[in-house]
Amino acid sequence: MIPKIGIIANVDKEARVDLHGAYGRSIEKSGGLPLVLPYVEEEGVMDAFVEACDGFLFSGGADVSPAYYGEPQKETCGAPQILRDKMELSVLKKVLQTKKPILGICRGIQLINVGMGGTLYQDIPTEYETDLRHVQVEECYAPSHSVSVEKDTPLARLVMKESMTGNSFHHQAIKDLAKDLCVMARAEDGIVEAVYAPDRPYLRAYQWHPERLYGTDGDNKLLFDDFINACKSGN
Repeated sequence: MIPKIGIIANVDKEARVDLHGAYGRSIEKSGGLPLVLPYVEEEGVMDAFVEACDGFLFSGGADVSPAYYGEPQKETCGAPQILRDKMELSVLKKVLQTKKPILGICRGIQLINVGMGGTLYQDIPTEYETDLRHVQVEECYAPSHSVSVEKDTPLARLVMKESMTGNSFHHQAIKDLAKDLCVMARAEDGIVEAVYAPDRPYLRAYQWHPERLYGTDGDNKLLFDDFINACKSGN
């Protein structure tokens, strides 16, 4: 069986969607069928999405509206995609009511954290003391910094290493971790880089972009292989 992976893409104010091709290629190469979900408003249609797909990838994109974690929007926060926020948080809530695997990338880790009750730094440079550059100057397919892998976590068991390399294209990050999530990796400055949900069959989320490193870094390829294998097994 080829598992069907639902992906919510960027959604602009006119409800047009777009998605970087590396997401679909990484899912395809790991044995999945990527399906980009269009913007919809009907809850019943979202229910049908959740029923039809075997797993869900919450991809990168615009900042999540701070209204969803109870904060006023600061000047340093990017303009949120209101349509995407509403639909994506609704789909996440529905998927969390199932046992279907969930993968989050960049905005995805932030969206998942917010949807499960956590908060975000709206802007790392003005809210978190660090010398580490989280918006890299290197091209997008190059790693820029290492992440430290927490012991006795699914990521540690998967890569069997204490650290791995990631790339970095974000100015927001997890601040208060949702109570049902646990940290799997951190950047050198302590910023959360990967999380999982120990009480779910499969929920993994990464702050970096493993889909951009898929073809050059075996550890990052493993992240997609692991997700697709979970979707194949029905966990």
